[in-house]
Amino acid sequence: MKLSRRGFLKLSAATGVAAASVQGAKPVLNALAQADSDALVDEGQWKPTTCQGCTTWCPVQVKVVDGRAVKVRGNPNSLAHHGNVCPRAHLSLQQVYDPDRVKTPMKRTNPKKGRNEEPDFVPITWDEAMDIITDKLMELRKNKETHKYVTLRGRYTVMGDLYYDAFTKLYGSPNNISHSAICAEAEKFGPYYTEGYWDYRDYDLLKTRYVLGWSADPLASNRQVPHVLNVWGEVMDRAKVAIVDPRLSTTAAKADEWLPVIPGEDGALALAIAHVILTEGLWYREFVGDFVDGVNRFKTGVTVDEETFVEKYTYGLVKWWNIELKNRTPEWAEPITGVPAEQIYRVARDFADAAPRAISWVAPGTAMQVRGAYNCMAAHALNGLVGSVDNIGGTLRGSSVPTKGLPDYSAYQDEIAQAGTKFAKIDQRGTKEFPALKDGKSGGGVITNRVADGINDEDPYEIKMAIGGWCNFVYSCNETSRWDRALTKLPFFVHITTHPSEMSKYADIVLPATHHFYEKLGYVKSKANKIAYATMNQPVIEPLWDVRMDESEIFWLIAEKLAVKGFDNVYRYFQEEFKDPETGKKPTNGQEFSLYALKLFTQPLWDPTVEKKGDLIRGWEEFREKGV
Repeated sequence: MKLSRRGFLKLSAATGVAAASVQGAKPVLNALAQADSDALVDEGQWKPTTCQGCTTWCPVQVKVVDGRAVKVRGNPNSLAHHGNVCPRAHLSLQQVYDPDRVKTPMKRTNPKKGRNEEPDFVPITWDEAMDIITDKLMELRKNKETHKYVTLRGRYTVMGDLYYDAFTKLYGSPNNISHSAICAEAEKFGPYYTEGYWDYRDYDLLKTRYVLGWSADPLASNRQVPHVLNVWGEVMDRAKVAIVDPRLSTTAAKADEWLPVIPGEDGALALAIAHVILTEGLWYREFVGDFVDGVNRFKTGVTVDEETFVEKYTYGLVKWWNIELKNRTPEWAEPITGVPAEQIYRVARDFADAAPRAISWVAPGTAMQVRGAYNCMAAHALNGLVGSVDNIGGTLRGSSVPTKGLPDYSAYQDEIAQAGTKFAKIDQRGTKEFPALKDGKSGGGVITNRVADGINDEDPYEIKMAIGGWCNFVYSCNETSRWDRALTKLPFFVHITTHPSEMSKYADIVLPATHHFYEKLGYVKSKANKIAYATMNQPVIEPLWDVRMDESEIFWLIAEKLAVKGFDNVYRYFQEEFKDPETGKKPTNGQEFSLYALKLFTQPLWDPTVEKKGDLIRGWEEFREKGV
């Protein structure tokens, strides 16, 4: 009587289906049984969509049986992820069928807000919710205070531009505020101010000889999980792996070297590694250059004449040495970082020995902290020392995905909107205290947490209304008490969400959103495995409750109601600029608007008459069927 776990699960699933059929019921969702069972999925249809459980944004397929999603797998058309997904995608079934989802619009009845106040929500209709919301919006327009409205955005698809950018600016506010400052800005800052590249990187993993990961745990997180899970065995066979992380992560546990750095001191460790590479003459000369006479002048504590070194593809190496590196020995770094000097020497030498097929992989943990941008610069600069920037076996830039942006909306902005958008943003970006550098521009970035401070201090002005989608800042931001005070003070707040959260408790109106994976139209762009891709979110089941698509359908309803009340600019923009690119038909409802907008944004991908690159796709229906 030998029975494997896999066999037991198959038998259990088959028994469960048989019992359900006897009772005339649908199969009961059983996550353990379905994981290995084919019995549940012999019938039905695989439908493509996208998982946004992290920012890998994987193309997936969902098995739908009798209208119910029962199983998830990677989209076999995805070259970036080898047709695989990680556990997050499978867990999404528990999200979409969670009985505690927000099922209908809700209105607050307790006027008092605060961390310990119960909102006492009562259900209302969508029409009632739209009336309440648009009355508040019209009141601000009447008083020429549209700048006192804020759009808050957490995670998103590219369709989010419809409300985050277009709606906010057409209404007349400068305040479209994203979560990026608590997500990606510092991680992109480092590569920009060393390499000139503001984006996530890709990595040539199968041809590398060394991976130096800075809080990188790609077996579990950081944007390329399915790809890494698929190839990591080969990477470990061909390359050494060193992981810098205070935590013994999944990847660190399997690495050749674990460097348990003291939190926040990643930059000191990177400088010490750079110091070893230079003093021992280990830099990659074909990329970096050399001293004019070939004699290494990088000696601990010694200033070097810049004229004695000729650079090839780097700029300012000697200046960096003189200003920062010359005294940053492993012995200096050991008490600061908690990493033994002996290990720093060993890792630096092995990393440089692998040049140029060596990767210094900077991940969020190193960057998303106080001084994190500088940590990120120092760690990413190591790629320059070993010549791995955009090189075989090194760090790579991603190729672009040919899609369309928002149609120009300037002609639909009236005088109130034009005046409102000229106010300073509430997060105080671009000031001396908070320059928010991005793409080399002061004020180009966002400072998410300063929104709460701006509301609390009424600096540079008072905020009277906000709509937040797919965000929970009172939970996810540092020093959450500031958001508690801000949301308590905010006169009117609308939260769009699939599940009730900490932030929902402060809302005056809660609007139920479709689940991104199973019920929503959208698309995202990403890269992995040296492949850039676009992948589509699309409904694979009928919405379970009275929900609407957060980025498109809900704001169509708001625009429609605003038009009835005398402000039709947003509605006209949505109708005139988002016609079906195949038929020329104007949208007449929120679902048509969502569909036509998605078709318009992605037209270069699926329309064979539009110049494009990538897979040859012969029309919209083929793109929907393929999904990526």
